[in-house]
Amino acid sequence: MPKFITIGYGDRAGYDRTPQAVRDAAHAEDARLVSGGAVMGIAGTPVQVRNPDAAGIETRDGPFMRSDLPVAGFAVIDAASLEEAIEKVSHVPCAVAHGVVEIWPLE
Repeated sequence: MPKFITIGYGDRAGYDRTPQAVRDAAHAEDARLVSGGAVMGIAGTPVQVRNPDAAGIETRDGPFMRSDLPVAGFAVIDAASLEEAIEKVSHVPCAVAHGVVEIWPLE
């Protein structure tokens, strides 16, 4: 079955203004995805890694790219199609709490 990486973006303000019942349902959806085999986690502090020409490792704290909303978490999910992946993540916390979820097909 095809795999997809999802990146959830969201902030505390959007989460807090989402009704509790909607948040509870979204967390239940996360739990269903995990019980179905998804690998999911909350984003920690990123570190950039470079090794130009394999001549030496360089690291820099912080994300490589910036967005209006911070990265909140990641998941690897199985879905038969992009459409199914969209349906699976359309009810997770970042999607319903004024954030956004990106879906990246793994090829």
